[in-house]
Amino acid sequence: MSADVVTLGCRLNIAESETIRALLGDGDAVVVNSCAVTAAAVKETRAAIRRLRRERPGAELIVTGCAATIDPAGFAAMAEVDRVVANDAKLAPASWGSTLPAAPPPRFAGHARALVAVQNGCDHACTFCTIPAGRGASRSVAAGAVVDQVAGLVAAGHREVVLTGVDLTSYGHDLPGAPTLGSLVERVLRLVPALPRLRLSSLDSVEIDPLLLDLVTGEPRICPHLHLSLQAGHDLILKRMKRRHSRADAVALVERIKARRDVAIGADLIAGFPTEDEAMAAATRALIDDAQIVHAHIFPYSSRAGTPAARMPQVPPPVVRERAAALRARASEAKTAWLASLVDSVQEVLIERPGVRGHAGNFAEVRLSAPLEPGTLARIRIDGATETYLLGSPS
Repeated sequence: MSADVVTLGCRLNIAESETIRALLGDGDAVVVNSCAVTAAAVKETRAAIRRLRRERPGAELIVTGCAATIDPAGFAAMAEVDRVVANDAKLAPASWGSTLPAAPPPRFAGHARALVAVQNGCDHACTFCTIPAGRGASRSVAAGAVVDQVAGLVAAGHREVVLTGVDLTSYGHDLPGAPTLGSLVERVLRLVPALPRLRLSSLDSVEIDPLLLDLVTGEPRICPHLHLSLQAGHDLILKRMKRRHSRADAVALVERIKARRDVAIGADLIAGFPTEDEAMAAATRALIDDAQIVHAHIFPYSSRAGTPAARMPQVPPPVVRERAAALRARASEAKTAWLASLVDSVQEVLIERPGVRGHAGNFAEVRLSAPLEPGTLARIRIDGATETYLLGSPS
């Protein structure tokens, strides 16, 4: 059987998995690229390992990624696992038996959208997060290498490229001259004029530099969609999380953006963080309206061993689940109303497999009345909306 890679977690993992796939060759091996962002993600990783061993009893089963890096002994002890590869070695050709001198850039063959990892690691110390332990210090990819990779993906036919990283807005501080993410984005757009659509992965709102803000709100080739790492809507909880923005900062940023361009706002939000009371939970629910969030990723707080938050007074698990459900319900209402507001508009949609669905620039999912060629950008008239996606036809 051919080698395969199973990916859990973030867009950075997805990008790295494509490189691993290119390095694996044709041997009978399966790689699990793991996630550790929550306890549920680690549990899902372990379940995937057990399932894959049942499906591929003769394959070499290798585990890499954040969960395997944070707890290598735990994963190595699993009977199903043959080998563990830490994050700092996951893109080394030798880790996968390849004799290539360097890892090739991922190509995303068969996918409409391509990802480019421009940054890795994180220098911050949010009290709930284990990712710095799995990814190490923040480090950036030189702008020239990013431009070359984007140009290669465009030449291969990709119509949308997503810049991604662990802490994307920290890009550049470790490079000569300390360039910003804004300067990188400007350089990509200028030097790859054939790129139709550039999307940005999750951003830390406090690190958005002035040039980046100008580009997001004024450059039509940048998708009108920003996903912000907000986490909570109450200042005391933000302080206990060791976030660097206030609630007012987040709302003001969105107001500045919206005053200049109709940008769809996404956000990560955590329900049931330690010490959270009902008033604090209500403030986070209200942030969905106040920050006009239409793409919300809701996470029930997950205690992670070794983090400061794990030593704080915990919210009872049933209460965490109730607050997460209430937060999801409010987010769903906001998204449904937003989708309804887009009916009768015309959206530029990237057509994805199998050709009857795609995503608009604002990241609304669009399902088509008739198939179009996957990988193309098409003007789609929005004829209707459901609670979760739009219905459209070619305009």
